Amino acid sequence: MPNSIGERAVSDTAAPEVLTEVEDGVLIVTINRPEAKNAMTKAAAEGIAAAMERLDSDDDLRVGIITGAGGTFCSGMDLKGFLRGESPSVEGKGFGGVVQAPPAKPLIAAVEGYALAGGLELMIACDLVVANANAKFGIPEVKRGLVAAAGGVMMLPDQIPERIALELALTGDFIGAERAYQLGLINEVTEGSALDGAKALAARIAANGPLAVKVSKQVMKQSRGWAMEDRYANQGKLIGPVFVSHDAREGAAAFAEKRKPNWTGK
Repeated sequence: MPNSIGERAVSDTAAPEVLTEVEDGVLIVTINRPEAKNAMTKAAAEGIAAAMERLDSDDDLRVGIITGAGGTFCSGMDLKGFLRGESPSVEGKGFGGVVQAPPAKPLIAAVEGYALAGGLELMIACDLVVANANAKFGIPEVKRGLVAAAGGVMMLPDQIPERIALELALTGDFIGAERAYQLGLINEVTEGSALDGAKALAARIAANGPLAVKVSKQVMKQSRGWAMEDRYANQGKLIGPVFVSHDAREGAAAFAEKRKPNWTGK
């Protein structure tokens, strides 16, 4: 597989509202509407959905990154499209083609500028977040007489204290990157490029066994809904195949032989 491939993540007849690039097993997905602060459209949502399907189906891809062109992550739903009756969602996958059905593989948000409204909801649907120090975050839907319905009012209290989530939802006010980091909403604050920081984080993940990474995410996400008495039994069903995999043997052999493992994902 080539080290870097620039592509369109939409059909040949659609506008290139989403671009993809592959670097060392990492799929970088860029919302490409800088003139509109990367406001989400139906076409962009479909492009992201297609990219997420590719991430999960391609064994050579280990991690995904979502970012925005032109110094903004995503300013939310495209209001002009909303007035035309357009929904920036994909059936079964939700807003942005990902909020209701994130990929099985790890997904990182690289945030520059603003992650607002649906943009914040897109961000919190990702597993990890790297943001530039000047980034701003918020769900200001109430200021437009709307509700953060793409997961904001449901998912945000799972990621930060409920009282802070309520404050953001009820006032529509923004917070900065440092405050978001203090609250645990983001993983890392960078002075330079958030995308560069996300690539470095992705490389650390991609260096590990792909089966182990995928199942670790699966257990962590699903176990919240498990009854306490069922947790270890449910976990065992998921992790059992990992422990008898080729990669598990390869990892042990590589450690003993003091070399880098050669993962196959099998």
